Amino acid sequence: MGRAEITIYGAGAFGLSCGYEAAKRGAKVRVIDPYGVGHGSSGGIVGALAPHTPERWNAKKEFQFQSLIMARTHWPEVEATGGVSSGYGNLGRVQAIKDERQLQLAREREDQAKDLWQGQADWRVVTQGETGYWAPLSPTGYLIHDTLSARLNPWRACQALAAAITALGGEVVTEGPEEGAVIHASGWWGLKALNEAFGKEVGNGVKGQAILLDLSLPEAPQLYGESLHVIPHADGTTAIGSTSEREFEDPETTDQCDALLERAIAAVPMLAEAKEIRRWAGVRPRAKSRAPMLGAWPERAGHFIANGGFKIGYGMAPLAAQVLIDLVLEGRDAIPEDFRVEASL
Repeated sequence: MGRAEITIYGAGAFGLSCGYEAAKRGAKVRVIDPYGVGHGSSGGIVGALAPHTPERWNAKKEFQFQSLIMARTHWPEVEATGGVSSGYGNLGRVQAIKDERQLQLAREREDQAKDLWQGQADWRVVTQGETGYWAPLSPTGYLIHDTLSARLNPWRACQALAAAITALGGEVVTEGPEEGAVIHASGWWGLKALNEAFGKEVGNGVKGQAILLDLSLPEAPQLYGESLHVIPHADGTTAIGSTSEREFEDPETTDQCDALLERAIAAVPMLAEAKEIRRWAGVRPRAKSRAPMLGAWPERAGHFIANGGFKIGYGMAPLAAQVLIDLVLEGRDAIPEDFRVEASL
């Protein structure tokens, strides 16, 4: 490969998505990650692409909505380009409704979704009987079924993006020279480096723990109950996750997984029959603004930041990459105000 036009640090969801978007436009891309593709939290096991509730609409919710709609064509395109499956499936989500107050809110949101989701997805209140056996227990007998939610296999999605970048003539390497414009997308460790560079906390890491089960329901929707996601994957596994730990000593311990599994079985009793495959822990990058951190690095010409995806990184990644590469390659700035690097300073 000749001289790179863009160097990207970090082979996770944001870094690889930016690399793919730039490579699609003909740019020479080099993605560098000393730990390899999908090493950090982007290579986890859960993979819930779930929307915010359709109410009190704002720029962040609109951005996420547009990115989730974009994902329907984005991930099949990535897979066709590189020949590697991401495990993406727009199969929807079923959520429990705990009490009458939640039921009232769910019905209000059902009406609002008709307008806010522009006829491209549904949010419906349904009965327990309408969903069949694969559903969380609901004290009210009612559930929410939305068709905007999707799932992917996080680690496989990273591999799919890396393969697509390579197919388009880019590089995904563990080391290499820094050339051209530079995008910093190195997750939790990148946020720690930014804290030091800016002399203040602009973000931090939130640990999550998850469990992978041998339960094959590849065409089933994801479930949400007891504040947990239950995600059936295309490869015949089902993931349960995850915890949210602001304080932790060891990023790799899975000490909360027993309690996690207990809660999951309480919400979805049939999970008790499934064999456990493995447990996972990782630290997700959370920007101070609670939104993704995108844009130019202040007072550092030619350097850009793509970080802070936290729990919605994969859902935001297709559109986040598009708007950042618009800025890097074309100088067009369509980044929402809440997403700008300055919002976390």
